[in-house]
Amino acid sequence: MAIDKPYLDIPGTTVFDAAQSLKGYWLNQFCMSLMTADNRARFLRDERAYLDEWEMSEVQRQSVLDRDMNVMIALGGNIYFLAKIGATDGKSFQQMAGSMTGMSEDEYKAMMASGGRPIDGNRYVGEAQ
Repeated sequence: MAIDKPYLDIPGTTVFDAAQSLKGYWLNQFCMSLMTADNRARFLRDERAYLDEWEMSEVQRQSVLDRDMNVMIALGGNIYFLAKIGATDGKSFQQMAGSMTGMSEDEYKAMMASGGRPIDGNRYVGEAQ
């Protein structure tokens, strides 16, 4: 029996559920490996070689190399695990979130300080406005 997932109807949003967790298992395990200084150093020394040690898809590996957080999330990445990549690169969470929205860090900070993104267009598609 299929599980009803009405939350899949939210524009621009990927909900991290069991299916996403399964899809991104190795990507997220790689991210968690970056919690140790030795692994961060190995990754930064030769990113491709380090990524090849993990059972990720080639598309997942390339998304890490490209630092494309939106693709990583679509491929099962959990934002809390993906933050380890940003930290390894010396980036703040605000810088990472800004990159996901097409904003600079300062633009993202200003948007969040003013109450966040507007709700218009951010509800689920089937909702009556």
